[in-house]
Amino acid sequence: MLLTPLEIRAIKLRNRIAVSPMCQYSSEDGFATDWHLVHLGSRAVGGAGLVMAEATSVEPRGRITPCDLGIWKDEHVEMLSRIARFIKAQGAVPGIQLAHAGRKASCEVPWRGGAAIPPTAPNGWQAVAPSAEAFQPGDPVPEALSMEGIRHILEAFQAAARRALAAGFEVAEIHGAHGYLLHEFLSPLANHRTDEYGGTLERRMRTVLEVAEAIRHVWPDRLPLFLRISATDWMEGGWNVDESVELSRQARARGVDLIDCSSGAIVPRVRIPVEPGFQVPFAERIRREAGVMTGAVGMITEPEQADEILREGKADLILLAREFLRDPYFPLRASKRLGKVIDVPAQYGRAW
Repeated sequence: MLLTPLEIRAIKLRNRIAVSPMCQYSSEDGFATDWHLVHLGSRAVGGAGLVMAEATSVEPRGRITPCDLGIWKDEHVEMLSRIARFIKAQGAVPGIQLAHAGRKASCEVPWRGGAAIPPTAPNGWQAVAPSAEAFQPGDPVPEALSMEGIRHILEAFQAAARRALAAGFEVAEIHGAHGYLLHEFLSPLANHRTDEYGGTLERRMRTVLEVAEAIRHVWPDRLPLFLRISATDWMEGGWNVDESVELSRQARARGVDLIDCSSGAIVPRVRIPVEPGFQVPFAERIRREAGVMTGAVGMITEPEQADEILREGKADLILLAREFLRDPYFPLRASKRLGKVIDVPAQYGRAW
């Protein structure tokens, strides 16, 4: 099952193993570099069915750090095109995650501590969010988005999707998880608005669904659109799995083809029961109750484990991150463990 193809709209993945978006913090002014070409290209060579570029910011102030990948201007397209072409030439489908960091923007890169950078600092900027509330005490307070500001965000996502299409990507994913801007609109822990973008579930979902509609307007019908969500905030009074099911139903009606089911990160210091496959039940329930394809993520490290998730109908796609950092050739290793022959690049054939 893990190594069987998956068809979504007009796109056929050669297997059900996807490279999950992983921030590399290796850009200057948003430009992709040779690092991204080698990082993503090696996973395509390694046999993945889908290779997704990291959280790619739709506007400069939507970056997590000054070193984030970007797609907010046409000049970004050239190098992204080279990467997408190489991924496709290796038999994988090139994908990209479109993102906005919201109140978690303007931070140092993780290996320099990851602390928030004040907007007055030379390499900092003013973050924006649904409400003027910092991610954690001591962080700079974000600016609450006006109605005009929200419209600007929608336009930025749509323009980014156009550029992603021009670059040759064949899957686009909306980043609505991990405490970033769209997740902030969803969660009562971060959204304290009293207008049509806050309060009730319907109003809190509005921004995410409008982003999906805006992207679908320019993203061809033949190409898949994914949505990554944090299925739960793991906190009383926060976003929960019941709400994720409803969001998934409504996203499907607006042209979203697969829900990428992660969790958490809207507020700090939350207890999460981390163990192998701990997020798989979210993918299983959303798949069953919302009638939409799902992707399973989180501490999936063994081919047999991934294969079992799919065979038991808990998800349609397996997305790996850290395991692909440890082993770019996970799909080739899986083929040997599961006893199924898959194509190996001619240059590597003698090794496998």
